[in-house]
Amino acid sequence: MITFIKNNWFVILIGVNYLLAISAVITILFRNINPTKTLTYIIALVFFPFLGLLVYYFFGQEYRKNKMFNRKNILNQSIIKELNEDLEKTKQELDELEDNFLSDKIRLVRLLQKSDKAPLTRCNQVEILKNGEVKFKRLFEDLKKAKHHLHIEYYIIKDDTIGTELLNILCDKAKEGLEVRLSVDDVGADISRQMKRKLKDSGVEFYSFMPVMFPKFTGRMNYRNHRKIAVIDGVIGYLGGINISDNYVNKAERDFYWRDTSIRLEGEAVVTLQVQFLTNWQFVSNSKIKNISKDYFPNKPCEDDVAVQIAASGPDTDWANIMDAMFSAISSADDYIYLTTPYFIPNDEIIMALQIASRSGIDVRILIPDESDSKIAKYATNSYLQRLFNANIRVYRYTKGFIHAKTMVIDDIFSTIGTANTDYRSFNINFEINAVIYHKQTSKELKSIFFEDLKNAEEMNPQEWQNRSNLEKLKEAFCKLWAPLL
Repeated sequence: MITFIKNNWFVILIGVNYLLAISAVITILFRNINPTKTLTYIIALVFFPFLGLLVYYFFGQEYRKNKMFNRKNILNQSIIKELNEDLEKTKQELDELEDNFLSDKIRLVRLLQKSDKAPLTRCNQVEILKNGEVKFKRLFEDLKKAKHHLHIEYYIIKDDTIGTELLNILCDKAKEGLEVRLSVDDVGADISRQMKRKLKDSGVEFYSFMPVMFPKFTGRMNYRNHRKIAVIDGVIGYLGGINISDNYVNKAERDFYWRDTSIRLEGEAVVTLQVQFLTNWQFVSNSKIKNISKDYFPNKPCEDDVAVQIAASGPDTDWANIMDAMFSAISSADDYIYLTTPYFIPNDEIIMALQIASRSGIDVRILIPDESDSKIAKYATNSYLQRLFNANIRVYRYTKGFIHAKTMVIDDIFSTIGTANTDYRSFNINFEINAVIYHKQTSKELKSIFFEDLKNAEEMNPQEWQNRSNLEKLKEAFCKLWAPLL
């Protein structure tokens, strides 16, 4: 027997591989997921022995259905229920808003309110923060003025110059007696042992999201926490595309330009942002927060009247809320759609919505990077461009540096800024969070920023694009095959 195994070990391994592959294929078919994604997994499992199983193990596990991320303990607490009920608009109130300024965008408000328990908040101040150097100055000022608590949740925090400055502020505030909670993604973050020890010794509660054994080799692993959230005293909130690292700061001596966008919020929307933080904190800390104090939700008068919903999506939500919101907004556009994204690897629903909008006479423009930080993602993006050109959608490549902003503005009334890219991973796999804003002045400001960015971009020529080499087309076709897994 041992001799037989030694002489036929490779054949045995191949046999075991395909037994496991067949089992995985049956599981995938019964899950009834997107056909394109299903086919991608099946091809990987059948034609790439061993590698296909690894791909399925790292990317194909379905945690949403397994209820791994349970939000009920937080969402069922009486104070959270009471806050949501206070903020949630009645049908009559929504009808009045529809007549006043929301028009057909009211469908999107209802969608998020019903599917994500994301109430429309009216009393808010919104400040758009262009690039890291602007965001960090405002954020650090607010952190230093905190009196009660700091809640920080980021995909990437590095203890380089800018990261160390933030972490030192957290340590100082914890020593002052404030409640300081810090959550980072175990794959995205890079914090030294010495700094982790300093955080602990200072009284900062610190947890990594879904720890992995070799984070440097699992950068594309499924179900990462891609959110970037800061909540200060329950009064001020930050979210957007900017992580905590020197990479996001543009300095004179630096030859690479990083273009990004975040927002600063004050008002009722911070309540929803706080709930999202506490929901995730329950998971990462592996403990039930039994008593949520009203001190986390102070009632501070608001000086402005900007309507905002906080849309969150991930394995802990029943629906792809951010993708649904984008689809609904695109479908209801009347005048223009201006989309900025670093990764454009959309599903068929978003592509079709954009095509229909453009074919209906709506001005649709998309801004993507000229050079991506991922060759595979770049070629996968390229594979979708012809479908855009076929519908007369205008596409621009940002040439000044790398554009990492995730924004969309429509019709001088709707805008969204957040962490979600226009790709499969953000729509269906990672934890993401966006602010959905219904406000004329904010939309006009974001539109102005979009056109400023176009000054540092080149519009693509559809005719020249058709004449690219067959080798480029082959690369695109291959990378598109893996698009559902990127």
